[in-house]
Amino acid sequence: MQESEQVLNAAEILSKCNHVVVLTGAGMSTESGIPDFRSPGSGIWNKMDPEDFTIERFRSSPERFYTLGMEFLSDILDSEPHEGHKALGEMESLGLIQAVITQNIDGLHQKGGSDRVIEVHGTLQSASCLGCQQCTSIDDILGKVDRGEIPPYCEKCGEVVKPDIILFGEAMPPAYQEALMEAQRADGVLVVGSSLVVSPANILPQFAERLVIINKDPTPYNSRADIIINEQISEVLPRLKEVLLQRKL
Repeated sequence: MQESEQVLNAAEILSKCNHVVVLTGAGMSTESGIPDFRSPGSGIWNKMDPEDFTIERFRSSPERFYTLGMEFLSDILDSEPHEGHKALGEMESLGLIQAVITQNIDGLHQKGGSDRVIEVHGTLQSASCLGCQQCTSIDDILGKVDRGEIPPYCEKCGEVVKPDIILFGEAMPPAYQEALMEAQRADGVLVVGSSLVVSPANILPQFAERLVIINKDPTPYNSRADIIINEQISEVLPRLKEVLLQRKL
Protein backbone atom coordinates (compact mmCIF):
# COMPACT_ATOMS: atom_id res chain seq x y z
CA MET A 1 0.00 0.00 0.00
CA GLN A 2 1.44 3.38 -0.97
CA GLU A 3 1.86 6.10 1.64
CA SER A 4 -0.82 8.28 0.01
CA GLU A 5 -3.30 5.44 0.31
CA GLN A 6 -2.41 4.97 3.95
CA VAL A 7 -2.99 8.65 4.70
CA LEU A 8 -6.31 8.59 2.85
CA ASN A 9 -7.41 5.48 4.72
CA ALA A 10 -6.29 6.91 8.05
CA ALA A 11 -8.30 10.06 7.33
CA GLU A 12 -11.31 7.95 6.38
CA ILE A 13 -11.16 6.11 9.70
CA LEU A 14 -10.58 9.16 11.88
CA SER A 15 -13.22 11.25 10.12
CA LYS A 16 -15.87 8.78 11.25
CA CYS A 17 -14.89 9.17 14.90
CA ASN A 18 -16.60 11.65 17.20
CA HIS A 19 -13.81 12.03 19.73
CA VAL A 20 -10.21 11.59 18.60
CA VAL A 21 -7.25 11.82 20.94
CA VAL A 22 -3.59 11.70 19.95
CA LEU A 23 -0.96 9.84 21.97
CA THR A 24 2.60 10.93 21.24
CA GLY A 25 5.93 9.48 22.32
CA ALA A 26 9.64 10.14 21.88
CA GLY A 27 9.48 9.61 18.11
CA MET A 28 7.43 12.80 17.90
CA SER A 29 10.38 14.75 19.26
CA THR A 30 13.29 13.12 17.43
CA GLU A 31 12.52 15.10 14.29
CA SER A 32 13.08 18.24 16.38
CA GLY A 33 16.57 16.99 17.22
CA ILE A 34 15.77 15.45 20.61
CA PRO A 35 17.16 11.90 20.85
CA ASP A 36 14.90 9.20 22.22
CA PHE A 37 15.87 7.04 25.16
CA ARG A 38 15.96 3.48 23.87
CA SER A 39 17.18 3.42 20.25
CA PRO A 40 20.27 1.16 19.94
CA GLY A 41 23.42 3.23 19.50
CA SER A 42 21.75 6.66 19.62
CA GLY A 43 19.36 6.58 22.57
CA ILE A 44 19.96 8.52 25.77
CA TRP A 45 20.43 5.33 27.75
CA ASN A 46 23.47 4.50 25.63
CA LYS A 47 25.18 7.53 27.18
CA MET A 48 23.58 7.76 30.61
CA ASP A 49 22.67 5.30 33.35
CA PRO A 50 18.89 5.13 33.91
CA GLU A 51 19.63 4.63 37.61
CA ASP A 52 20.77 8.25 37.73
CA PHE A 53 17.23 9.26 36.84
CA THR A 54 15.38 7.48 39.62
CA ILE A 55 13.66 9.41 42.37
CA GLU A 56 15.74 7.50 44.93
CA ARG A 57 19.01 8.60 43.30
CA PHE A 58 17.73 12.16 42.99
CA ARG A 59 16.89 12.31 46.69
CA SER A 60 20.24 10.86 47.73
CA SER A 61 22.43 12.67 45.16
CA PRO A 62 20.56 15.58 43.55
CA GLU A 63 23.83 17.20 42.56
CA ARG A 64 24.58 14.19 40.32
CA PHE A 65 21.28 14.65 38.49
CA TYR A 66 22.01 18.32 37.83
CA THR A 67 25.61 17.66 36.86
CA LEU A 68 24.76 14.88 34.42
CA GLY A 69 21.37 15.86 33.15
CA MET A 70 21.00 19.61 32.86
CA GLU A 71 22.97 20.00 29.64
CA PHE A 72 20.68 17.46 28.01
CA LEU A 73 17.61 19.07 29.55
CA SER A 74 18.76 22.53 28.40
CA ASP A 75 19.01 21.20 24.85
CA ILE A 76 15.41 20.01 25.11
CA LEU A 77 14.27 23.44 26.24
CA ASP A 78 16.02 25.05 23.25
CA SER A 79 14.35 22.75 20.69
CA GLU A 80 11.65 23.93 18.31
CA PRO A 81 8.46 22.23 17.07
CA HIS A 82 8.42 20.71 13.59
CA GLU A 83 5.60 20.72 11.06
CA GLY A 84 4.00 17.71 12.70
CA HIS A 85 3.61 19.54 16.01
CA LYS A 86 2.12 22.50 14.17
CA ALA A 87 -0.26 20.25 12.25
CA LEU A 88 -1.62 18.79 15.49
CA GLY A 89 -2.13 22.30 16.84
CA GLU A 90 -4.13 23.20 13.74
CA MET A 91 -6.09 19.94 13.90
CA GLU A 92 -7.16 20.78 17.44
CA SER A 93 -8.21 24.32 16.53
CA LEU A 94 -10.23 22.91 13.63
CA GLY A 95 -11.97 20.39 15.86
CA LEU A 96 -10.39 17.41 14.07
CA ILE A 97 -8.85 16.12 17.31
CA GLN A 98 -9.91 16.77 20.88
CA ALA A 99 -6.71 16.38 22.89
CA VAL A 100 -3.04 15.43 22.79
CA ILE A 101 -1.77 13.01 25.42
CA THR A 102 2.01 13.02 25.43
CA GLN A 103 4.75 10.97 27.04
CA ASN A 104 7.18 13.79 26.22
CA ILE A 105 8.38 16.48 28.62
CA ASP A 106 9.62 19.01 26.07
CA GLY A 107 6.62 21.33 25.71
CA LEU A 108 6.86 21.21 21.91
CA HIS A 109 3.14 20.54 21.48
CA GLN A 110 2.35 23.81 23.23
CA LYS A 111 4.98 25.60 21.14
CA GLY A 112 3.35 24.08 18.06
CA GLY A 113 -0.06 25.49 18.91
CA SER A 114 -1.81 22.73 20.86
CA ASP A 115 -3.92 23.90 23.81
CA ARG A 116 -5.27 20.66 25.28
CA VAL A 117 -2.04 18.84 26.11
CA ILE A 118 -2.04 16.17 28.82
CA GLU A 119 1.54 15.49 29.95
CA VAL A 120 1.58 12.06 31.59
CA HIS A 121 5.34 12.10 32.31
CA GLY A 122 5.41 15.65 33.62
CA THR A 123 6.91 18.79 32.13
CA LEU A 124 10.30 20.43 31.90
CA GLN A 125 8.76 23.89 31.89
CA SER A 126 8.64 24.16 35.69
CA ALA A 127 10.17 22.78 38.89
CA SER A 128 8.92 22.18 42.42
CA CYS A 129 10.44 22.06 45.88
CA LEU A 130 10.55 18.57 47.38
CA GLY A 131 9.71 20.09 50.74
CA CYS A 132 7.03 22.78 50.51
CA GLN A 133 6.03 22.02 46.88
CA GLN A 134 6.45 25.64 45.83
CA CYS A 135 6.57 25.82 42.04
CA THR A 136 9.04 27.91 40.09
CA SER A 137 10.01 28.29 36.45
CA ILE A 138 12.68 26.08 34.97
CA ASP A 139 14.49 29.25 33.86
CA ASP A 140 15.00 30.18 37.51
CA ILE A 141 16.47 26.74 38.16
CA LEU A 142 18.76 26.90 35.14
CA GLY A 143 19.94 30.33 36.28
CA LYS A 144 20.89 28.93 39.68
CA VAL A 145 22.69 25.99 38.08
CA ASP A 146 24.58 28.35 35.76
CA ARG A 147 25.69 30.31 38.82
CA GLY A 148 27.04 27.15 40.39
CA GLU A 149 24.18 26.38 42.78
CA ILE A 150 24.13 22.60 42.32
CA PRO A 151 21.72 21.40 43.43
CA PRO A 152 19.37 24.41 43.50
CA TYR A 153 17.49 25.00 46.73
CA CYS A 154 14.06 26.43 47.46
CA GLU A 155 14.18 30.07 48.50
CA LYS A 156 11.17 29.52 50.76
CA CYS A 157 12.11 26.45 52.80
CA GLY A 158 15.63 25.48 51.74
CA GLU A 159 14.84 22.01 50.37
CA VAL A 160 16.07 20.74 47.00
CA VAL A 161 14.09 21.72 43.90
CA LYS A 162 13.34 19.13 41.20
CA PRO A 163 12.12 19.68 37.62
CA ASP A 164 8.47 18.65 37.28
CA ILE A 165 9.32 15.56 35.25
CA ILE A 166 8.43 12.06 36.41
CA LEU A 167 11.56 10.14 37.37
CA PHE A 168 11.72 6.36 37.58
CA GLY A 169 10.08 5.20 40.78
CA GLU A 170 7.75 8.18 41.10
CA ALA A 171 3.99 7.87 41.04
CA MET A 172 2.23 9.01 37.91
CA PRO A 173 0.94 12.60 38.12
CA PRO A 174 -2.78 13.53 38.27
CA ALA A 175 -2.54 14.17 34.52
CA TYR A 176 -2.44 10.43 33.98
CA GLN A 177 -5.94 10.01 35.40
CA GLU A 178 -7.10 12.79 33.09
CA ALA A 179 -5.46 10.97 30.17
CA LEU A 180 -7.11 7.71 31.18
CA MET A 181 -10.55 9.31 31.22
CA GLU A 182 -9.88 10.98 27.89
CA ALA A 183 -8.80 7.68 26.32
CA GLN A 184 -11.88 5.92 27.66
CA ARG A 185 -14.06 8.64 26.18
CA ALA A 186 -12.41 8.48 22.75
CA ASP A 187 -13.68 6.36 19.90
CA GLY A 188 -10.50 7.01 17.89
CA VAL A 189 -6.85 7.14 18.94
CA LEU A 190 -4.00 8.37 16.76
CA VAL A 191 -0.65 7.14 18.08
CA VAL A 192 2.35 9.14 16.86
CA GLY A 193 5.97 8.25 17.55
CA SER A 194 5.39 5.91 20.47
CA SER A 195 6.76 2.39 20.84
CA LEU A 196 3.80 1.64 23.12
CA VAL A 197 5.99 -0.37 25.48
CA VAL A 198 6.27 2.10 28.38
CA SER A 199 3.77 1.42 31.13
CA PRO A 200 1.23 2.65 32.11
CA ALA A 201 0.77 5.02 29.15
CA ASN A 202 0.83 2.07 26.78
CA ILE A 203 -2.58 0.89 27.96
CA LEU A 204 -4.33 4.03 26.71
CA PRO A 205 -4.88 2.90 23.08
CA GLN A 206 -6.70 -0.25 24.16
CA PHE A 207 -9.91 1.66 24.85
CA ALA A 208 -10.39 3.02 21.32
CA GLU A 209 -12.67 1.45 18.76
CA ARG A 210 -10.41 2.68 15.96
CA LEU A 211 -6.63 2.91 16.10
CA VAL A 212 -4.18 4.58 13.71
CA ILE A 213 -0.43 4.30 14.34
CA ILE A 214 2.29 6.48 12.85
CA ASN A 215 5.62 5.06 13.99
CA LYS A 216 8.86 3.96 12.34
CA ASP A 217 9.11 0.68 14.27
CA PRO A 218 6.57 -2.06 15.07
CA THR A 219 4.55 -1.76 18.27
CA PRO A 220 2.70 -4.34 20.39
CA TYR A 221 -0.55 -2.83 19.04
CA ASN A 222 0.20 -3.32 15.34
CA SER A 223 -1.99 -6.40 15.11
CA ARG A 224 -5.08 -4.49 16.21
CA ALA A 225 -4.39 -1.18 14.45
CA ASP A 226 -6.63 -0.21 11.54
CA ILE A 227 -3.82 1.59 9.72
CA ILE A 228 -0.05 1.70 10.30
CA ILE A 229 2.10 4.40 8.68
CA ASN A 230 5.91 4.09 8.81
CA GLU A 231 6.87 7.50 7.46
CA GLN A 232 8.28 10.83 8.61
CA ILE A 233 5.95 12.31 11.20
CA SER A 234 6.70 15.88 10.15
CA GLU A 235 5.55 15.03 6.62
CA VAL A 236 2.61 12.71 7.32
CA LEU A 237 0.74 14.80 9.90
CA PRO A 238 0.39 17.92 7.72
CA ARG A 239 -0.94 15.75 4.90
CA LEU A 240 -3.32 13.95 7.23
CA LYS A 241 -4.56 17.30 8.51
CA GLU A 242 -5.31 18.49 4.96
CA VAL A 243 -7.22 15.34 4.03
CA LEU A 244 -9.24 15.42 7.26
CA LEU A 245 -10.07 19.08 6.69
CA GLN A 246 -11.24 18.38 3.15
CA ARG A 247 -13.54 15.66 4.46
CA LYS A 248 -14.92 17.99 7.09
CA LEU A 249 -15.67 20.66 4.51
